Amino acid sequence: MVGYVKGNFFVRYRAFESWAHLNQLAERWLAEEADLRVQGTVKEVVAERFLREAPCLKPLPLHRYDTSYLELPRVGWDGYVNVRGNRYSVPGELAGQTVAVRLGLDDRLRVFHADQLVASHSLRPAETGWSSVPDHHAALWQATLKVERRPLEAYEEVATWS
Repeated sequence: MVGYVKGNFFVRYRAFESWAHLNQLAERWLAEEADLRVQGTVKEVVAERFLREAPCLKPLPLHRYDTSYLELPRVGWDGYVNVRGNRYSVPGELAGQTVAVRLGLDDRLRVFHADQLVASHSLRPAETGWSSVPDHHAALWQATLKVERRPLEAYEEVATWS
């Protein structure tokens, strides 16, 4: 089948304006040519065979099949996971734990912990740096950077020392 499509559709249609344009051309080619031919193995017209077999086909599953790539990195002490040379933030409380990272064909990186989505980032080209969501580390910063609040007069006093 792949060879048939390559040799008959893609030989004729080599350039496309968009995925929608490709799909439009493919649907027209199927309806006007491919489905009307006599298939070599079964010696029947493709469209007629499909009409006969259609009642036996089962519906597609309700949920799409997950085609994403799966990685299982450990979250660093700083609340980041290393994926393909980049660092992506996750909630700081997951530091030291293993998470499931799914790299989707939609260029999204999704991080799961205990089957719950905990972070989502745009997938960056390899080794281009860090992707951070400030809310992921807000609790860490609050825990480590306690700043004493005092009146401005205290700073004015220090400024007069020199």
